[in-house]
Amino acid sequence: MDKRLRSYGGNPLAHMNTGETARYAAFGGEFQPGLYKPTTSRKFGNPAPLGLSAFALTSFVLSLINVQAKNVTEPNIVVGLAFGYGGLIQLLAGMWEMAIGNTFGATALSSYGGFWMSFAIVFTPGGFDIKAAYDGGDANDFANAFGFFLIVWFIFTTLMLLCTLRSTVAFFLVFLTVDLAFLMLAIGYLNAEGGEPNANCIKAGGYFGLMTAFMAWYNAFAGIADSSNSFFVVPVAHFPWSAKAREAKAANKSDRESV
Repeated sequence: MDKRLRSYGGNPLAHMNTGETARYAAFGGEFQPGLYKPTTSRKFGNPAPLGLSAFALTSFVLSLINVQAKNVTEPNIVVGLAFGYGGLIQLLAGMWEMAIGNTFGATALSSYGGFWMSFAIVFTPGGFDIKAAYDGGDANDFANAFGFFLIVWFIFTTLMLLCTLRSTVAFFLVFLTVDLAFLMLAIGYLNAEGGEPNANCIKAGGYFGLMTAFMAWYNAFAGIADSSNSFFVVPVAHFPWSAKAREAKAANKSDRESV
């Protein structure tokens, strides 16, 4: 394994200093957008597949409702998932990411765990009366307020997306699709009529959400599957400008020159 000192682009908080220089390339299955500490040299398991799976499953169910699959339009069934799996379990995965020194994974997974918990609080039937607080005013008051809620998550996701530009295509696509989902849903709620969000935008957000779920599951499987438990592993493509791709290019060039 290459023992050369790695550069983290001026962001020392992105990784824990272990005194070792060996690093693996970016990998969505580890929720790592950059070079990171090998799994074999740490005491904890990999929490990323758990967090990715929690996000994927909860997003999948909500997105089916957003595209009105089987004519289902009420999101109440998601409340349990949002509290228990997408919320609590993803938050715990984020905390374990912090324990293994992955600041990006901790920030993203914990934040999206918080998103699902806050979503559940808003839509808990008769629990917190958040939607009821907007009754009596303009018909679009709640829709506009929820649009504000979604647009700030779009902004946060854009920041996370920028941190994946030097990772893998599959990892990047998770954040690209969820970013577009937040944007479409926010536009839909901010363009509500009579208290009802724009149906076309909500459906578009739902389709992007379904893509998000599949990409998150893809990365989760990539982080779990290996030769000990699977007959195959899924490929992960690194961007041409990533550290992994540059190293491969340099190695090929060295091999050609040595012939």
